Amino acid sequence: MSDEQAKFLSGDLTGHIITMSLTAAVGFIALFIVDLVDMLFISMLGIEELAAAVGFAGTILFVTTSLSIGLGIAGGALVAKALGENEPERARELLTHVLLVGFVFALGVATLIYQNLAEMTALVGATGRAQALAISYLQILVPTMPLLLIGIVASAALRSHGAAKLSMMATLSAGIVNAILDPILIFGLDMGLDGAAWASVAARLAIAAVALWYLVRRYGGLAPLSPKNLWYDLKPIAAIALPAMLANIATPIGGAYVTRAAAEFGEAAVAGMAIIGRVTPVAFALIFAMSGAIGPIIGQNFGAQRHDRVRTAFNRSMILIVIYVFPVVGVLYLSREWIADLFNATGVARDLIFLFCGPLSLAWIFNGIIFVANASFNNLGHPFYSTWINWARNTLGIIPFVYLGAQYWGAAGVLIGQMAGGVFVAIVAYLLAEKVMRKSERDQNCTTDRPDFARHRRSFTILHHRR
Repeated sequence: MSDEQAKFLSGDLTGHIITMSLTAAVGFIALFIVDLVDMLFISMLGIEELAAAVGFAGTILFVTTSLSIGLGIAGGALVAKALGENEPERARELLTHVLLVGFVFALGVATLIYQNLAEMTALVGATGRAQALAISYLQILVPTMPLLLIGIVASAALRSHGAAKLSMMATLSAGIVNAILDPILIFGLDMGLDGAAWASVAARLAIAAVALWYLVRRYGGLAPLSPKNLWYDLKPIAAIALPAMLANIATPIGGAYVTRAAAEFGEAAVAGMAIIGRVTPVAFALIFAMSGAIGPIIGQNFGAQRHDRVRTAFNRSMILIVIYVFPVVGVLYLSREWIADLFNATGVARDLIFLFCGPLSLAWIFNGIIFVANASFNNLGHPFYSTWINWARNTLGIIPFVYLGAQYWGAAGVLIGQMAGGVFVAIVAYLLAEKVMRKSERDQNCTTDRPDFARHRRSFTILHHRR
């Protein structure tokens, strides 16, 4: 087995986690900063409904992104495990099938959403001009969901190969394209919000093209299409993709409830939450990146039955999350006034930004625990656990807390409730991940000495070559 194919089976795990997370974070930050700049440019137009429209549209777009990430999780987990089993050709075939299935799926979902934009934006609380602007924005971006999916799946495959820098370059390319086109289209061509949407279309095309290019040049690209093999692989793809998509779709649904709750306190509250939604992934980019970085590390070692390294990687991720969050919260607190001024936020919007940029953001430690636990479930053969955890986070961990918070503290209570609900779910996720890892270790101890143990492996057995 070459080190290039399964590089996470040896070497310092902390170093692997940091390298993968930092390179992924650079790419994510590039995209998130572009989103932040989008919001900044839109705020500079001086039309309050525009910021609210982005908030409403973002809630809908989160659905398409979450579904695409679900396919990316499936592709990444299957590729990483095949590489851990020393089957690089099988990994290439699986990636090809995930991309094809995902592309067809994305076309169907994009068509369904496009035909129901008015109803969906109304569902999250959009009305009047803000709703019309949100629909116009979405009519441009929603049809490009297949491009987004290709970019996400291909980037996940690069990370599964350990090519974190190449995955970063693909993401960076999207950020650069968007950053160049944003001011040209929004201000130069006076396209306003539609200009921001078209810049995002170009960015999605860039990440898909660059990620696929790297896969072709470094790892042989895609495998020849075999309808028989594709049919055979539908089951293992669905076994991870369906629960991963169900898990990810919970987040925009929870976000939709939060947006609707904020809308009860006016468009300024929605705008404030939208600004926070752009600041959050920039500030906590390493947490978002770690959820994608830890998956290939765990997946390769799980495929090679290196359960000691699986547990070590998980535990060290927990430590790195805490080390990272505390100084970030300190920087947010010191920058809160500057952030609010940057977006010309006043009234309720400004109050929400000040509230977020303080001790309340320490709750991101618990969100980080949930992210890493879910990545572990997806790569340890228990993807439905991530489904349950995410739905718990975005229903039981959102609705009662946000409702009660809004009753007692108004718009501020919406944000407080959203952050507080994650604490209890994170504790459950951590304990469940510990249980899964212990079970994997016991299963290995019970079966290693048995001549037929491969026949009884419960996870991903369908990944083996068809003879």
